[in-house]
Amino acid sequence: MAPTSNATLVYSEIPTEAPVAGRHLKRVVDDSFDPDTVPLNGGFLVKTKGSLMDISATTKALSLDPYMRGKMRDPSKKSYTPAFELNKPLTTLGVGEVYRSEHPSVQAGQIFKGGMQLAEWAVVPPAAVQFGRVVENPEGLPFSTLIGACGMPGATAWVGLYDIGQAKKGETIFVSAASGAVGQIVGQLAKRDGLKVIGSAGSDDKVEFLKELGFDIAFNYKKQSTLDVLKDNGVDIFFDNVGGETLDAVLATINNKGRIIACGSISQYNVPEEKRYGLKNTMNVVTKSLRWEGFIVSNHDQTAFNETMPKLVKSGEIKTKEHITKGIDNGEAFVDMLDGRNFGKALISLE
Repeated sequence: MAPTSNATLVYSEIPTEAPVAGRHLKRVVDDSFDPDTVPLNGGFLVKTKGSLMDISATTKALSLDPYMRGKMRDPSKKSYTPAFELNKPLTTLGVGEVYRSEHPSVQAGQIFKGGMQLAEWAVVPPAAVQFGRVVENPEGLPFSTLIGACGMPGATAWVGLYDIGQAKKGETIFVSAASGAVGQIVGQLAKRDGLKVIGSAGSDDKVEFLKELGFDIAFNYKKQSTLDVLKDNGVDIFFDNVGGETLDAVLATINNKGRIIACGSISQYNVPEEKRYGLKNTMNVVTKSLRWEGFIVSNHDQTAFNETMPKLVKSGEIKTKEHITKGIDNGEAFVDMLDGRNFGKALISLE
């Protein structure tokens, strides 16, 4: 085929506080990209825009997630995942059709879900194959759902709730950022298993959504005191997506032998280290015999999740709300996600 365009989102500067679209992140377009000749070096080329039948268009869906903010750092600061490389496209989780392949386990025409560049055309290196998989999608779910409720965020909810939280029928769970990609799935799974579910969100429409999902108590933390809500409801499990002051309120009120599932601390991601919230109630981990545990979802077996979640979503037993941005922008969608301006799972659709 003739050369075509390939839009990418490039990481151009390390932010010290909140990243700025167009400065720390920039949309870059290569108008001479040739899918037929680009070197694959033993990997394969994923096409995320359009379909193989529509060659003028090119990865189906690309994920925007809070953990990506932690990769926007000085590479000398080590973590569980490498820092993004300056002046190169962000890497994320995506799903798309394989256009060309030099990898023995991946064939042209198949659907690949896994790590790749945030780009319309993404060359996936051989080493990255182990962090993704070819999917059949017999349920016929949207590509966006494959990287949302049935992707990493859904798996994070599943692993956190069952492997870490060890939730039991009759217990009470509190979920922060409950309308987000992970929180909405946690709440529905917990409710399905017979728990009392409390959720907080940052706007009234998000609170109404939580009520529609069956949350027993849903509140706007900007209008109602988290501490007061928790004082009135004995919490056994906290699924923590935000950290900071909310976590401190839980430490002050959680029941004896409660479990805290440490998933994220988005309230602190854009705050310089010297200004981050200092927890005051950590001694209660000892006095209340609490279990407080973090996890990296990729370190856990996801077989049961992969077998079960697509069926639950297809049947409507698990509902999902997605915040879809059409096309690759200058980073506005990513910044909005970090600031909580998204409503549901944030992603970029290129269909």
